[in-house]
Amino acid sequence: MELSVFFFFNLSLLIVLLFFGVLWAEKSKRFRSYQAIFILIVSLILCFLFTYQIEGINLVFDLRKVPFIVGSLYMGLGPLSAAFIMLVRGFLGINYGFWMTVLYYGGLAILFWRISPWFLKRSPKQRIFFAVGVTFLFSFAQSFTMGIWHLPHSSTEVLFAYLVTQPIGVGVISYIIEEILMSIQLRQRTMKSKRLEAVERMGAAISHEIRNPLTAAIGFVQLLQNDSISKENHTQYLSIIKSELKSAEKVIQEYLNFSNPEIKTMEPLLLQEELEQVVELLKPLARRNSVKIVSIFSPGEKIEGDKQKFHQCFVNSMKNAIEAMPKGGILTVETESTPTTVSILIKDTGSGMTLEQVTRLGEPYYSTKGSKGTGLGIMVVYSIVRAMNGTIHVESEIGEGTTFTFTFPSLSPAFLEPVETMEAEKELVMN
Repeated sequence: MELSVFFFFNLSLLIVLLFFGVLWAEKSKRFRSYQAIFILIVSLILCFLFTYQIEGINLVFDLRKVPFIVGSLYMGLGPLSAAFIMLVRGFLGINYGFWMTVLYYGGLAILFWRISPWFLKRSPKQRIFFAVGVTFLFSFAQSFTMGIWHLPHSSTEVLFAYLVTQPIGVGVISYIIEEILMSIQLRQRTMKSKRLEAVERMGAAISHEIRNPLTAAIGFVQLLQNDSISKENHTQYLSIIKSELKSAEKVIQEYLNFSNPEIKTMEPLLLQEELEQVVELLKPLARRNSVKIVSIFSPGEKIEGDKQKFHQCFVNSMKNAIEAMPKGGILTVETESTPTTVSILIKDTGSGMTLEQVTRLGEPYYSTKGSKGTGLGIMVVYSIVRAMNGTIHVESEIGEGTTFTFTFPSLSPAFLEPVETMEAEKELVMN
């Protein structure tokens, strides 16, 4: 059984090579033709390197038929693999064996090249059985041309290696390829369905948000068509129509900001100054929600970004944090530094989120506010942070609150001691 063991060892090397080929394809996101050619050529080289010759018999045995048949049927590379086999065989001498190789593999290459398109249209199970059957058939025919049936006591072992090991090898490799193809198709269908779902959710969000102000605007336009309305009502209705149209425009602009943040110019931003402006802007909303804002900034910290987009990002983030505390609480805005990065922490003491909610943050039309939100605001936040080469990390616990950590590349030369400030107003409207 020495020959069979040798063949199974060679077969295991081919399977390992196929495994690394799959990893290569996974890394490059798709399986390209040059990768298939490379794997096929290396497989044939392995088969030529690991040959076996029985003592006293002028015959050399190898597994070249396995990669040849698999590559010919699944990849349509029969002519290429046949040419490579003929080239290698030619180095061993132009003799009777060489011309038999040309006739045998040349004929099979043309046959497999013609039937490969038909083969690929079959079901996975049919392809596996066909590949195994073809391998057994041609191994059986080759055993006659090589005179294996007339060998001495070793003929049984050789026949087993030819008629059993090679078809098993083709069957195993074909099965692995079919599983890989099925996995790729399943992944493609999943990605396609996710894209369609995202488009559907985005379309529903935008249409829902735009329809409401447009419906109101249309209603007031119809009222304006009534000649009996007073001048005062006429002015009031026009003001409402303008307000509703601006609301629709805002939704469209948020969508555009998400799809393309348009960071046209990058400039140094002094974090303390920019964040204090955002905090000052949100103080009225914080008072209405009985929220106290605590700021802990390290002076001198700088990042590179777009000032307007930076403000939009953190207005959205802090506004969400304030709205997450309808019964009041503490909003902490803090900065931290490392030699290469600056982090901005937005902490609230609200109701918190589950792990699933945290994972889905930033998805189209997903909002923790239920029917009151569209998720466009947090989507814009994620999009702007990516455009400014930053990252977002979210930690949350039900009943304990949520912490958003925004990390950006730093322009600051060193660490500075943080300075704590607090909102000056003491009067809070308690619910």
